[in-house]
Amino acid sequence: MSQIYLEMNHIKKTFGELEVLKDISLSVHKGEVVSVIGPSGSGKSTLLRCATMLEKMDGGELSFLGEKAAWEENGKCVYANKKQLKEIRKNFGLVFQNFNLFPQYTARQNVMLASELLAKEQPDYKAQKKLLHAQIAARAEELLTQVGLKEKMDLYPHQLSGGQQQRVAIARALALQPDILCFDEPTSALDPELTGEVLKVIRSLSEQHMTMIIVTHEMAFARDVANRVIFMDGGVIVEQGPARDVIENPQAERTKQFLARYRESQ
Repeated sequence: MSQIYLEMNHIKKTFGELEVLKDISLSVHKGEVVSVIGPSGSGKSTLLRCATMLEKMDGGELSFLGEKAAWEENGKCVYANKKQLKEIRKNFGLVFQNFNLFPQYTARQNVMLASELLAKEQPDYKAQKKLLHAQIAARAEELLTQVGLKEKMDLYPHQLSGGQQQRVAIARALALQPDILCFDEPTSALDPELTGEVLKVIRSLSEQHMTMIIVTHEMAFARDVANRVIFMDGGVIVEQGPARDVIENPQAERTKQFLARYRESQ
């Protein structure tokens, strides 16, 4: 079995009286694509936000590449110190539903920004400034070309379609060379005709064996691209297994009901 990149054990998360995640455990291995599906309110996005530390867990353990980011002590969830968490966060990139690009920067500048901020922390930054900037710019151009935006690098977000903006966001997430790429409903804010261009980029990343977690409502895409599908409902994992098996031949009654509704809507 390949190396475990992400491990979550007995994760719990509540908002007030609402228990959103109930004792969830999962692991993601190197090169694996895991799709998380389920109805609205099932806890999919909260699970991803806990995995990427945008939300603090109320219980459980979280590890990246064997390094613990959070664990339980005396019935409470505690996190590693700020310096450790900063290093751990470099392991993953996150692509949001709504792009989150900086409107005042071009596509190229949006992709370069995080790398330039990291470069400034290097002790020899001043002496190496021009070289580092050139390397970061070249990397941004390479990534934007990879996502099909070679001709759009110097345009601002408002000059791009939603699908193009999302592809810039994917390039930005790739810029720091994360071990895991996480997507939270990457096509939910897009018109149907723009969805395909984003899914095409994600599909190409899977062919390059990029490790990914994809929260999605695109069932055919999950079936064809993911190695494993996890179906969530009511804050628990109801069913998981090989993608095609879960999508085409679900075993749990709740999964059958959900996928039947999806097929009716097609």
